[in-house]
Amino acid sequence: MIASSRKSRSADLERIESLIKKGAPRGRLIDEAFRIFVGVLAWSSVGLAVLLFLVLLRESWPSIRQFGWAFLWSSEWDAVKEHFGILPVIYGTLVSSLLALIFAVPLSMGIAIFLSELGPPWIRKPLAALIELLAAIPSVIYGLWGIFVLCPVLRTVVEPFLGKHFGFLPLFQGPSYGVGMLAAGIILSIMIIPTISSISREIFLTIPTPLKEGALALGATRWEMIQLAVLPPSRSGILGAVLLGLGRALGETMAVTMVIGNRHDISLSLFEPAYTMASLIANEFSEATTPLYTAALVETGLVLLIVTLILNIIARVLVWSVSRQVKGVPA
Repeated sequence: MIASSRKSRSADLERIESLIKKGAPRGRLIDEAFRIFVGVLAWSSVGLAVLLFLVLLRESWPSIRQFGWAFLWSSEWDAVKEHFGILPVIYGTLVSSLLALIFAVPLSMGIAIFLSELGPPWIRKPLAALIELLAAIPSVIYGLWGIFVLCPVLRTVVEPFLGKHFGFLPLFQGPSYGVGMLAAGIILSIMIIPTISSISREIFLTIPTPLKEGALALGATRWEMIQLAVLPPSRSGILGAVLLGLGRALGETMAVTMVIGNRHDISLSLFEPAYTMASLIANEFSEATTPLYTAALVETGLVLLIVTLILNIIARVLVWSVSRQVKGVPA
């Protein structure tokens, strides 16, 4: 009986082997076709980025030819005389995004640590889902909230308090408008908190449990365990999450347009109205009645694209460097 069972299994194996041999050419053909298909999909994203860059370059060429490098460091924006420069909007874009990171990163790290390590198990998943839902709210809703709630509070309470107690600093000088750089930074921080906190939480959850338990067994407190066993291996992931949030802040348009004040000027005061590249394009593209005016706005979009690409490259280099240091390899 055992011998017949062995013969049956042997016959089955021989039949499977013969089927594989007969179908080998077809299988190799399917594998090759699948490899080519997924390769095309992978390179299509690169092709789209290159195509987008080329289209923006072509449409902005009249402005590039007219103003040259002066377009980047000139502060004049006169649509009547057709003199254009975007230094103030570059400044506004970078400062508002930096403010957003200053406000959002500590809050996001606290949220991620609470949801992964400290919060009661019954509340972690529902609270995480609610925070992630914030990313699904349209930006115009944030803008309306900023106009009707945030800006009045800043104008009547926060900015007068900061001006009274910290008015010796250039950052907190000037009249309280409500709308301005501070409002834009707060709105952007609220919008990027779900991105940074959600990614950081997932990274913290990937830390092996024995590593955490080992730290606690050696006498570490919960905070010491987080400081020694959770945060160091997560540095590259946290950095990536922060830079993803920065990318979101740089390109945000509608909410910032509604609360930043939209003034083409450079001021150290966070109370003053300002402009970003995205809000400039959104506000004035419909008013561009001449080819050079349109080309200047398109060149602004081209500069924003280049800045975003540069930041992404820097982000990849930093993540790679931190990852090597975590693994013990000298960068």
